[in-house]
Amino acid sequence: MKNKIAKPVIVLSLVSFFTDFASEMLYPITPIFLTSALGASMSIVGLLEGIAEITAGFLKGYFGNLSDKIGKRSMFVVAGYSLSGIVKSLPGLVASVPIVIISRIGDRIGKGMRTAPRDALLASYANGNSGAVFGFHRSMDTFGAVVGPLTALALLYFIPNQYQTIYLISLIPSVFAIGFAFAVKDKSMIRKEGKKTYVQSFKSAPREFKILLVLFTLFSFVNSSDVFLILKSKEISSSDTIAILGYVFYNLIYAAASFPIGILADKFGKKNLFVIGLTIFSVVYFGFAFTNSQMLIWILFSFYGIYAASTEGVAKAWVSDLIPDEWRGSAIGLLTSLSSFAIMFGSIFTGVLWDNFGSQVPFIISGVVSFLIAIVLFIKK
Repeated sequence: MKNKIAKPVIVLSLVSFFTDFASEMLYPITPIFLTSALGASMSIVGLLEGIAEITAGFLKGYFGNLSDKIGKRSMFVVAGYSLSGIVKSLPGLVASVPIVIISRIGDRIGKGMRTAPRDALLASYANGNSGAVFGFHRSMDTFGAVVGPLTALALLYFIPNQYQTIYLISLIPSVFAIGFAFAVKDKSMIRKEGKKTYVQSFKSAPREFKILLVLFTLFSFVNSSDVFLILKSKEISSSDTIAILGYVFYNLIYAAASFPIGILADKFGKKNLFVIGLTIFSVVYFGFAFTNSQMLIWILFSFYGIYAASTEGVAKAWVSDLIPDEWRGSAIGLLTSLSSFAIMFGSIFTGVLWDNFGSQVPFIISGVVSFLIAIVLFIKK
């Protein structure tokens, strides 16, 4: 069956599920722990996140290219997931700002090491169903992002302010992630005589990939951090709970929609689903710009989940269809690396606009630009 998911894809998806389970347990905890328990300033929190994203963004491209050069993927998958799983719980043993910084950056180094080689390995197990493969993986990965924050909220309810304990508990899903990672095996790559340089490989890439790379990077700039959606939801609802639960609800929709939308992408074309996703993103951002309704927040977050399912995995599946296996790690690494940098700088830009002109302006700009990109992609042959 075309939509049948291979066993190695399931194993990689379980690795991602347990890793995101652990990471998302700590993602909402870390800034609170830094500021409330350790007395760090918001500047330290912002600097930490910036360094973490720059680190991950640079390494995605580097290790994607390196995995192509040596013809191995699984070693980077194992090393990346193992590093993240070990270091993220260190603040549970030693409560200090430097240890939290080491933990967060070490986690992002692990993410940078594994992301492109993992995605290239996923693509190698596709058999005309790359949309379904990446959709299934995104679904499992994002379910971890649902279970993790809910687990953290439950733990904070039963053991309030025991942040170090929560860091240590996150070791449990991390151990499962590392265990499954060691079960990941390489699939033999088709090797060509003579090694292309990164630049030569890019020049030989099809025009469609280059267009996607440019437009996806531009879109990533206006697709700032989801933190701004949470802050906008709080501004509309005046409720921390609604803002956080809205974000969890978005992840739930994202997880549920990723696999079926991946199947649709295989059937109707990755570009078509991607264009639909960008259009939905535009509608959502216009909605957040102009609404004052708490009820509409839930509707917008649900559509935001559908947008994410129509773009994140679909874009990687699209690239994997365009690029041969021997350069696939580099191509996916380049796409995700440029996207990470664009999101980081876009988040800074959004913050400046928000501070100077109010929250509505950056949301309108994001809505307009994303809609224009969707039109350009739609009319491009």
